[in-house]
Amino acid sequence: MNQNTELISASLNALSAQEGLRWISNQYPDSVRFSSALGLEDQVITHMIGSEKLDIRIFTLDTGRLFQESYDLLDLTQRKYQTTIYTYFPNTASVEKLVTEKGPNSFYDSVDNRKECCHIRKVEPLKRALHGAAIWVTGVRAEQSANRNSMKLVEWDDQHQVIKYNPLLLWTEKEILEFVDSNKIPVNVLHKKGYPSIGCAPCTRAIVAGEDFRAGRWWWESSNKECGLHEQGSKNKK
Repeated sequence: MNQNTELISASLNALSAQEGLRWISNQYPDSVRFSSALGLEDQVITHMIGSEKLDIRIFTLDTGRLFQESYDLLDLTQRKYQTTIYTYFPNTASVEKLVTEKGPNSFYDSVDNRKECCHIRKVEPLKRALHGAAIWVTGVRAEQSANRNSMKLVEWDDQHQVIKYNPLLLWTEKEILEFVDSNKIPVNVLHKKGYPSIGCAPCTRAIVAGEDFRAGRWWWESSNKECGLHEQGSKNKK
């Protein structure tokens, strides 16, 4: 475990999300990366970074299977905040091999196949995006799933060898929506069509009243509804 994690945690635990982002921007110039999937939480953090021009590099992962609405939001967000959101794509050869050998929809056949697709399209590009980073900022919230409920505000990510900061971890959905509304933050139009969590188009559906927040992701399988980017387990070793 990185020895700085506890020291950084002690500082950030006493700060608000905006204050925390400002603090790490000042303390770790050119060494902080924020991964945005363009969800509500990610848009909140992008607003916090963009409105103050913080020294935090924003990036997103383009799997090649996203909704057109997600691309529209990416374009709108960059123009509104006059900032660059760096885009990382999966390795071309890996995608070609997967689709050639297993077809374009292999993820529907088994959990292993789905995780293989996620690894190629998300996990590997993430490793490249985080290369050289000291701190990885994410938009995860504890309310989103049982897996995320066990996360900490600041933790050591052993898989990626980086300190992970989740500034909105304890925010409620109500707080997120109020912040979005009061600051006129651009959001994905699919949210109003029943999509609370938006990923790849073939792996995301709208949910109905009473369903879990993550029910629309990989709905055909019973799993912890994660793609491998925020897996719990080995990363919190001490």
